[in-house]
Amino acid sequence: MNDTNVSNQVLTRLSDEWDTLTPEAQKAARYVLENPRDVGVSTVREIAESANVKPNTLVRMARQMGFDGYDDFREPFREAIRNGQASFPDRARWLQSIRKQGELGGLYADMVTGALQNIEATFANISEFDLRTAAEMIWESRDVYTLGVGVNNSNARNFTYLARTGMVQFHAIPRPGSTPMDDIAWADSRDTLIAMTCNPYRAEVVQAVEVAKEQGVKVIAISDSPASPIIRMADHGFVIACDTPQFFPSSVSTIALLETLLSFVIASASDEIVERVEKFHLRRHQLGIYQEEKP
Repeated sequence: MNDTNVSNQVLTRLSDEWDTLTPEAQKAARYVLENPRDVGVSTVREIAESANVKPNTLVRMARQMGFDGYDDFREPFREAIRNGQASFPDRARWLQSIRKQGELGGLYADMVTGALQNIEATFANISEFDLRTAAEMIWESRDVYTLGVGVNNSNARNFTYLARTGMVQFHAIPRPGSTPMDDIAWADSRDTLIAMTCNPYRAEVVQAVEVAKEQGVKVIAISDSPASPIIRMADHGFVIACDTPQFFPSSVSTIALLETLLSFVIASASDEIVERVEKFHLRRHQLGIYQEEKP
């Protein structure tokens, strides 16, 4: 685990307070210090059995350390795993452990597993070159239209909202009371359309991409398959994984991809972008948009 994370601070504290612990608690502490990754993925009974102490000994050790109980003591170790500060085998053991927590433990594990796998599968097939090329095309465009309907409407608007803190050429469509085709009516080869839809593909998104291509607009498509109609028409296509145990497709990898793409756009932008973002947030402070901390 990373020396800077909270779980490691707990280990340091445990070592510092060694002499204040009872002999039995020291046995438990020794196991924790030597096997910290087990703490986040094993039950109190499993740790107690491995340390050759009673479960109550672990509880007393945690309380001697100032924690409310063993669950409170264990939480920093679980948080380290959730934050990716542990290896994939450790994460797998953590996922197995939460299945034992109750009737919704299995769903919890499946949702977390799906999110991690979607991120992995998505970025495994996207290169730095792909992102850089698409980002440069976006930055060089006169106007950039980000199109998403249904659940992807919020994804498109979030991307546009963040981009507009420093760049005014971004527009989320469809605009209220409009249609995607109307919104790109005057777009041409100087512009870029970022379109996203997953199976079952939304007809208005597919049609908007068709119209954009007819007008010479450059297209970046985000979808769930290389066979997706918008991927096949795109200048740059990004295939995302969206599997999930729930009814609706997952947006986790779509959001992650959009955030990464925007970071590449900013990296490709001129130096003035940093000054623009700073001015944007300074103005927000001046207008009282942010809740300022009282002195």
